[in-house]
Amino acid sequence: MNDLYCVDIDACCHRQHRLLEQLDPMQVDLAVLTRPESVQWLTGAYVAPPFEVAAAITSGGKVTLVVPQHATETPWAADVVVPYDAQLLCTLRDDQRRASTDVLLEAIGDGPQKVAGELAYLSRYLTEQGHLQSNDAPWKDIEKVLLQLRRRKDADELHMLARANEANRAMYEYARQVIEPGLTELELFSQLQTVATRTLGEPLTYFGQDFQVNSMGGPPRNRPAKEGELWILDLGVGFRGYRSDNCRAFAVGGKPDEQQLAAHQAICKVFTHVTSTVKPGTSCKTLYEEVKKQLSEHEPWSFPHHLGHGVGLSPHETPRLNPNWDDTFQEGDFFTVEPGLYHEQLRYGIRLEQNYLVSQTGVELLTDWPLEL
Repeated sequence: MNDLYCVDIDACCHRQHRLLEQLDPMQVDLAVLTRPESVQWLTGAYVAPPFEVAAAITSGGKVTLVVPQHATETPWAADVVVPYDAQLLCTLRDDQRRASTDVLLEAIGDGPQKVAGELAYLSRYLTEQGHLQSNDAPWKDIEKVLLQLRRRKDADELHMLARANEANRAMYEYARQVIEPGLTELELFSQLQTVATRTLGEPLTYFGQDFQVNSMGGPPRNRPAKEGELWILDLGVGFRGYRSDNCRAFAVGGKPDEQQLAAHQAICKVFTHVTSTVKPGTSCKTLYEEVKKQLSEHEPWSFPHHLGHGVGLSPHETPRLNPNWDDTFQEGDFFTVEPGLYHEQLRYGIRLEQNYLVSQTGVELLTDWPLEL
């Protein structure tokens, strides 16, 4: 059967060229990647923990990929795919990182003098191998380079993110039908995971995040919902490594009171502001501050968290709609906006989260699904 979501080799090769363009001025002979998200971005290779992946790309563009022995049949975007023995007679090895590193070092061989990597994710076992570099050429850190490259989503990545969001949409449609007094958080959690798995037709590579009723969020409890409470569902799935993340809120019993409706209306106004304001070059910090001021008019209800973030292979990526950073929106950003208002008067709050893609002139809403309580 034709797999519509197989690895796009051409797209990965395009990303490899983009990385090489950034490495060229640094005069790097070899870049080594061990952060799983970066390896997948470069080669398409995703394997579930506890297994390891690693990749290296030379200044000439040769890509070497190391994967566990059971993952070598998939056509990854690499010139050389080398297996490591992750299991011995079906028993998992304790030293996955060491085993994959040894194979990578053997495949690379001697010679590179100027080496780069995401230093926070490289093991000392790898960096202390002296034959990768000369004594007067320390490793160059390219973490910021890779994170910046990863924030602009290519067409194949948007395809995967859209597929993950199909599961989210199905879960919210299901939740709207079944939420009622007496349903426990654990029961709904289990049912939603089943809905997501059936929608995607394969095991999820991630499932979360918030499932609590009468709460700002958290893991599911064995607690039944009560009439009139608000149930925040901030849901995300992993589809072959790519993440979804958006949020809806529901009034248990289907009859929100006047205060809950007022809070809901205030939150929805934020999305109107986003679509009329955001474009390439807009300050994320300024947007947060504008929304914070807008929602502060509804005290004592509070808005105590960030406004949103990028999404992709990691749950939180750039751009960060947060006053602790000063990012600006760029074309190709896939990001969330998640305003909320919380208070015991509301039993306990509402958070709504939409996904957007930054275009040349503004933003495109990607989650045009019902927001009603």
